[in-house]
Amino acid sequence: MKKNVLSAILAAAAVGALAAGSASAEEAKTYTVGICQLMEHDALGAATQGFKDALTDKLGDAVTFDEQNAQGDSNTCSTIINSFVSSNVDLILANATPALQAAVAATDTIPILGTSVTEYGVALGIDDFNGTVGGNISGTSDLAPLDEQAAMLNTLFPDAKKVGLLYCSAEANSQYQVDTVKAALEELGYSCELYAFSDSNDLASVTTTVSTACDVLYIPTDNTAANNTEIINNICLPAGLPIVVGEEGICKGCGVATLSISYYDLGYATGEMAYRILAEGEDISTMPIEYAPQFTKKYNAQLCEELGITIPEDYIAIGAEEEAETEAVTE
Repeated sequence: MKKNVLSAILAAAAVGALAAGSASAEEAKTYTVGICQLMEHDALGAATQGFKDALTDKLGDAVTFDEQNAQGDSNTCSTIINSFVSSNVDLILANATPALQAAVAATDTIPILGTSVTEYGVALGIDDFNGTVGGNISGTSDLAPLDEQAAMLNTLFPDAKKVGLLYCSAEANSQYQVDTVKAALEELGYSCELYAFSDSNDLASVTTTVSTACDVLYIPTDNTAANNTEIINNICLPAGLPIVVGEEGICKGCGVATLSISYYDLGYATGEMAYRILAEGEDISTMPIEYAPQFTKKYNAQLCEELGITIPEDYIAIGAEEEAETEAVTE
């Protein structure tokens, strides 16, 4: 009898030890996430930071990041992504369309989340895209309501006749945006012309051409333009050409107004998706692309003043929110 009791006690202890060991292993699980960011500019940087903050908030020290920047080169994106695949990272964040395209070409097993990608159907060549990519791919989109951007331009510049649309021809999502905005502007009665540059090398010459040919310029969420706003501003400002743009970072550098999202919030939402995949086992193949929940009318106060443009009261000056937060902290 005593032997039976002792055996039962030992068996229970063994089960408890196994359970404790299993729980300990679960607690000790760690994740490595590879981040490929196309280039350095405000929007992409904010998205990356938001993504990292979300995962760190959820996982703490259990997640580490291998963060690399491709410096605007799609071939470098491929090199970076291939290194992630060789290292067998747990998940890849592809920040911007060329990074996403490189990731899709490199692996069909490691989960891939895109961010700062405007239209996944265009980026990945998917006809009749229904909102879910499938396979090992999902993510977030920075697509703003393009018809509302056209309406914004119309509100600010109702007397303009000709609108130029400046974009990088190497960025498929930029082409999609300018085509859509052009159609919306033409319905509003504007004469429109597309001005494409192939890369930063011919940006100045194309911008110089458009600076004297149009009344207003529109620039979409274009990465090459975002990385070269100083060039654009140095040409368009002296020419007196106002620019309506697709996102806040470009507006800060050379635009007068934008209907923009928070790229930090977009990145944070992507990080929350990553947590659900890594820690909760959610099936990425069934996860639809997520979109920014809200858009804000913002303006560049300095450029508007220099160009003599009056902005409606429902617009927020770029930097005003950050200044208000700083004042609240110091009070």
